[in-house]
Order: sequence, then structure tokens, then C-alpha cells
Amino acid sequence: MLTVEQIVAAQRANVETLFGLTHKAFEGVEKIVELNLTASKAALSEASGHTQTMLSVKDAQELLALQSGLLQPLSEKTAAYSRHLYDIATGASSEFTKSVEGQAAEAQKKFAALVDTASKNAPAGSESAVAVMKSAISAANNALESVQKAVKQATEVAEANFNAVAASATQVTKTATAKKR
Repeated sequence: MLTVEQIVAAQRANVETLFGLTHKAFEGVEKIVELNLTASKAALSEASGHTQTMLSVKDAQELLALQSGLLQPLSEKTAAYSRHLYDIATGASSEFTKSVEGQAAEAQKKFAALVDTASKNAPAGSESAVAVMKSAISAANNALESVQKAVKQATEVAEANFNAVAASATQVTKTATAKKR
């Protein structure tokens, strides 16, 4: 049976976790806003510089060379921005995952302790029912661990794919720019 102190402690822990996760979410939003501001300032500055350069172009061939020279840095910057944004999102997601996994592990421990206490106080002759209950709990824990491993593997594959696509896009742009020159 749960005591009032245990219930209050559990609620306090839940509120602290909620505030911690909210704080992490705001940190992620702040990082995204900072990234967007930095990218916007850089884009505005570069646009100003490119406009000045374009105004000083003397012929169409020089204009084409200038435009093709702008394409590669733009794709590299876009890839870098996307990577940074992905890192921010992955970091925030990692914090949430750690918290959920920690709470799940704690809940599993408490439930196992509850079942253990109940099994010690179970009437004689109920050993098979207790064994079935413990077996079910063990199977559920194993299933949860398998799901967590699968999610981690899927995340790793997605990150590898993201990196491959970003590298490929940058390489294609470099090749295309080199051919135009």
C-alpha cells in the first residue's frame, strides 16, 4: 500500500521531470532561433555583397561565372544549416528519450518490488500464479528493451542516411559547378 509520503514524493518527482523537460525544450527552441538569426544575418550580408558584385559585372560571361561560383557555397551552407538543425533536434530528442527511459526503468523497479512484496505475502499454494506473474513481467521488460534497441538502431540508420544524402548533394553541386567553369 502506498503512503501519502510516497505519493507526494512521486508527484514531486513527476513535476521536477516535467519542468526539466520543458527547460530542455526551450533550450532547443532557443538554439533554433539563434541558428535562424545567424543564418539570416549571414544571408543578408552575402546578398548585399553579391548584389554589389553583380552591379560591377561588365559582360554576360562574367555574370554566368559569378552565378556558377555562388551555387557551390550556397549548397554547402544549406547542407551545414540542415546538419546543425538536425543536431539540435537530435539532441533535444535524446534528452527526452533519456528521461523516458529513466522513468520507465524506475517504474519497472517499483513494480517488480511490488510484485515481490505481494508474492512474499501470497497465501500458500499460489506459487504457480506468482511464477506466471513474474514471467509476464520479465517478458514485458524484455519486449520494452527490444523496442528501445530497435528505435536506437532506426535512429542511427536515419542519421547515417541523412549524412549520406547531405554529402551526396554537396558533391553533386561541386561537380556541377566544376563542369560549368
